[in-house]
Amino acid sequence: MILFKNKKILIMGLGLNGGGVGVAKFFCTQGADVLVTDLKTEEKLQESLDKLKGLKIKYTLGKHEEKDFLWPDLIIKNPDVPGTSPYLEIARKNKIPIETDVSLFFKLTKAFTIGVTGTKGKSTTASLIYHILKSKYKNTYLAGNIGVSPLELIGKVKKGDKVVLELSSFELEDLKQSPNIAVVTNIMPDHLNRYGTMAEYINAKKIIFNYQKKNDFLVLNGDDFIVRQFAREAKGKVVFSKKIEKPNNFKLTGNHNLYNLSAAVETAKLLGVLQKDIEKSLKTFKGVPNRQEFIREVNGVKYFNDTTATMPEATITAINTFLENFADSRLILICGGMNKGLKYNELANIIKERVDEVIMLPGLASDKIKECLGNYTKIHDVPSIQKAVKKAKELSKKGDIVILSPAATSFNLFKNEFDRGRQFVEAVKAL
Repeated sequence: MILFKNKKILIMGLGLNGGGVGVAKFFCTQGADVLVTDLKTEEKLQESLDKLKGLKIKYTLGKHEEKDFLWPDLIIKNPDVPGTSPYLEIARKNKIPIETDVSLFFKLTKAFTIGVTGTKGKSTTASLIYHILKSKYKNTYLAGNIGVSPLELIGKVKKGDKVVLELSSFELEDLKQSPNIAVVTNIMPDHLNRYGTMAEYINAKKIIFNYQKKNDFLVLNGDDFIVRQFAREAKGKVVFSKKIEKPNNFKLTGNHNLYNLSAAVETAKLLGVLQKDIEKSLKTFKGVPNRQEFIREVNGVKYFNDTTATMPEATITAINTFLENFADSRLILICGGMNKGLKYNELANIIKERVDEVIMLPGLASDKIKECLGNYTKIHDVPSIQKAVKKAKELSKKGDIVILSPAATSFNLFKNEFDRGRQFVEAVKAL
């Protein structure tokens, strides 16, 4: 399917999560004239640039230039770029179409789509759905916010093939189509530095079902008050998922993963997967990297990577989960980073009650957490993740649990949360 031969394509925001690289590769294989522009410098983008070596691409890095936004036939913007960007305004005034890789994929594909969104749990739920469906339908694919551009599937995916998409609120903003099955895991305060109000954030999430048709399905977490209300506005058929009992062969721990599993099971059943086949497939599901991921045990101390906990509720979940599973262990928490307009009072209360030592990375969220902790004295400030791991080793003794669960974003010290997780894993493996 060659649709963009000799078309001038501007990719706004290459990024470091893999999606931008996939977009660039797609348009190169299409024979398009590709220009990438990103505010990040060449040095910061090196990891992504290395993956595009040998491809015919022009770059404007470390800045955007007005002339670039007057040049293309089509702009593909990274979902992280807000729609209010003055450069996108230039394009709109000049009638240049703007898409994201996800919005373009929906326009081009004939595949059966399953979209998963929610504040937390969407990666695990999307991965579970993919894993279960793959056992029955060989031609099942996983893409989206999980780090794979769905455009990489164009030409590979045929009518009737299944595509599971993890969709962030940023990716949903630009959609004018909804998936055949939409799944919503939960809604909590998040990204309020972008949306300003909770209502705006919720409206962005609703886009996942706003364009559904009457024969489409909407799978909603029936135990989440906000999500449950979405049923009133549903265009398709509503299915409620609820927390289920943990199957013997399910390796993931914590109540939150039982909600994720329930949503995945309900989705699989809609597509004709039998209960016995679902249970069989769960035996081989190992979870998603960077989410309460066990790294190694050193001198009787277990180290876990939960770097994708970028909000306080996720860290609270992690603390509760680990103390459920390791009731007799002391808990050493590595947290902190940049704030995205979130409140930390509840997390501070849980830390005071349940955490034995806190190792704090620098950032505005860290300052907020410390302010909420008041006279809690077991705080150890460190300048880097390497120093955090070193301090954890000093403070820990046999039987302890060390967990990186930041409750904050990472951009003051790291390229993104995955870079933070990678550096943590490297530091732990070096102990």
